[in-house]
Formats: sequence, structure tokens, C-alpha cells
Amino acid sequence: MTTILAFLVVIFVLVIVHEYGHYLAARLSGVKVLKFSVGFGKPLFVKRMGRDGTEWAIGALPLGGYVKMLDEREGAVDAGEVHRAFNRATVWRRMAIVAAGPLANFLLAILVFWALFVYGIPALKPVIGEPGQGTPAAMAGLRDGDQIARVDGVGVATFAELRLKLMEAALKKSNPVLELANGEQRQLDFSGLAKDSLDENGNALGVEPYMPPLPPVVGRIETGSVAEKSGLKPEDRIAAVDGKPISRWQDFAQYVRSRAGVEIELQIETGPERRVVRLVPAGVMENGKRIGRVGVGPKIDPALFESLRTEERYAPVQALAQAATKTWDTALFSLKMLGRMVLGQVSWRNLSGPVSIADYAGQSAERGWLSFVGFLAIISIGLGVINLLPVPLLDGGHLMYYLVEVFRGKPVSERVMELGARIGMAIIGALIFLALYNDVLRLLNG
Repeated sequence: MTTILAFLVVIFVLVIVHEYGHYLAARLSGVKVLKFSVGFGKPLFVKRMGRDGTEWAIGALPLGGYVKMLDEREGAVDAGEVHRAFNRATVWRRMAIVAAGPLANFLLAILVFWALFVYGIPALKPVIGEPGQGTPAAMAGLRDGDQIARVDGVGVATFAELRLKLMEAALKKSNPVLELANGEQRQLDFSGLAKDSLDENGNALGVEPYMPPLPPVVGRIETGSVAEKSGLKPEDRIAAVDGKPISRWQDFAQYVRSRAGVEIELQIETGPERRVVRLVPAGVMENGKRIGRVGVGPKIDPALFESLRTEERYAPVQALAQAATKTWDTALFSLKMLGRMVLGQVSWRNLSGPVSIADYAGQSAERGWLSFVGFLAIISIGLGVINLLPVPLLDGGHLMYYLVEVFRGKPVSERVMELGARIGMAIIGALIFLALYNDVLRLLNG
């Protein structure tokens, strides 16, 4: 229920903001708005409001929305209202109306980030964990507990900022120089990264958050997981695996990852009691490799992470600049990722659909309101970027037509627009299919 409700909140907020951008720009441009709909299909709610009697509706299928404006191309228009038709507006006003939707999404992200920066965002310091074997970080000599101070001379204050800069460098196939807090330098070599290994989390780079040594005590257990079915319980201490004593959770996790599909024997201590649990880690794919997974997490003492925590907090004016910069950087990175996908330099597996978005929305909601509104801002940026792509049927496609009109001095022909609509429909349909396919793969791979 948390996932469903969080997903619906995200969709409704983003659609309302996007479509209200179109609506407000149309009103300011003197264009009459006939209908404002959140969702498609059979209306669940309809009400007429305002001096123009605009119809406000909520559709049964909440995966989008639209603003319908008065337009002579879609029906007869009274002579007294012809001047308020969308098609009669100047090309610059039509461009402003179309661009206002994505712009509203970017403004929402800036507003959210500004509020978070003023309030204070909890974050992790740029301290890395043990790099995976064979990764660029491991080959550069980075070690467990190294704190990164700068990337190519630019300071980084949080782990999220560090990961974004390294992902950008990986996309460009550049070799960034990292300066550690102790003054030492390490250079990463991204030239050998395979396109299928680069995902949105940057795991293939070998740079992951530092994890303090944790006692091998079970904290959470995923519903329906191998761990639950085998009888593991919270507070169980894992004393040994296949006869080998275990003193750190990390050692247990690493052993499980290496035993996909192979039965292992756990010596479990629950208070004074001791028992044996046998289980077979499920095999899942990660960065092209099959690893073992049992669906269990460690019990974490928050005090262990105090020294690793930091907070991004700024004065209101500085927060606005930081929010605008973060929105710009995120939008530009998303655009670069899409461009690399089109060029075949990054795997299309990074494309996410509604199932993944719903999953991430639920996870962020469970972590608290700060995480959820931050996720909302990120998705809002993504929606703005997608809609600005020069694909017919999207806002960017309409802007493309209007730019052609500016240079030609007359609108694009109906024949061209009809052909463009078919091409746009095919492209959008292919993207939706691919995104859903990736969603299903993620579910199957856990």
C-alpha cells in the first residue's frame, strides 16, 4: 500500500504541476482552456469552474494528463472567440505555452531542493568502501575507508556528489584524478568500462559508500525471501558459515554473494540457544555477474555512522543557487545518459518504467519525507527532460515544429505533422515497451 500510495502521489503531483504550467501559460497568452485533465479514460470526477467554464477532470487511468485548448483545427469556433484559439496565437506564444509544462517541472525541482537545502539534508561524507575486485577504483589503489576530497580539483562534500561526478566522467570515458583527504592522489581509468556494466548506481566503478564493520546480527528480513523461508529471525547472530567463524556482517555477505545456487550451512545463536540453518542463496544478476542473495540485512547501530554523516544546509539565498545548480546538473546528466543510449555507448537497461518508479517511490517514502520529496524532485526533472526531447507528440516535438515555422515563415504542413505523429507514436511505444521490459527484468532478478 505504501508503494501504491507513494506512486499515485508522485504521478498526481508531477502531472498537475506539468499541466498547470501549460494551463497558466495559455491563460496568460489569452488562449481559452476548455479542459484540464489529470489522467486519461473515463472521468471519475468532473467540475466546471472559472469564467470560461473550464472543465476540471480526473481520469480513471492516472498515468498522465492533458490541457485541451480552443483550437480551430479540432472543431468549429464561434466568431467571437476566434482570437482566443490556440492556432491563432503567435508562434512565440505557442512556444511559450508548450515549453511551460517542462519548465514547471524544473521549477518544482528547484523549489523542492531549495526547501531541503534550507531545512538541511542528511548526507554521507564521500568515504568509500572496499572497491570490488577488478573495478577501476580497485585498480587505482583505493582502499576501504578512503575519503575523497576533490575530483579533478573540484571539491566534493557528499558521497552523492562524488558518485555523480564520477558517473559523468565515466560517460565521457575520461580518467578523473581523485584527491584524498590525506593529500594523496589516485587516477581512475574508465576507458575499459563496458557499456552494459554502467548502471544508474555506478556500482561498476567500484566506488560505494563505506560501511563500518558490523556485527553478524540479523536486522531485517525480506518477505518471501530465502532467509524467511529458512527460518532466520531478527536478532539471530551468525556465528559460523560452513564451519568458518564469522565476526563481521560484511564477511557473511561476501560469502553469500559467492555461493549462488549452492547450499550453505549457518551456525545461528539466539541468546543461549544454538541451531543450524541450511539455505541456498538465490542467484541474481548484478553488473553482468550472477551473485547469491538471501534477502536479509544487518542490524545497524546508528551510532556507528555518526562520524560518516554530514548535512547540506545553506542560507536561503545560497540555497536557491545550490538548488538551481543541482537541478541543472541532474537534467544535464539525464540528457547525457539518454544521448549515450541512443549512440549505443550506454546500455538501454538503465531506462526505467512505471514499475521501477513505483518501487523507488515506495522505498523513498519508507525512508521518510525528506527522501520522498527528494525523489519527487528527481522524477520531476526526468519528466521535464523527457518532454523536451524533439520527438513528435511530446512537447519537444511541438517546439521543433514551431522553430521550423519561425525560420520558414509559415506553419509545418498537416501532412508532415501527420507523418511525424506516426513516427512519434512508434518511438514512444518502443520506449514504453523497453522500459516495461527492463522493469520485468529487475523484478525477476530481485
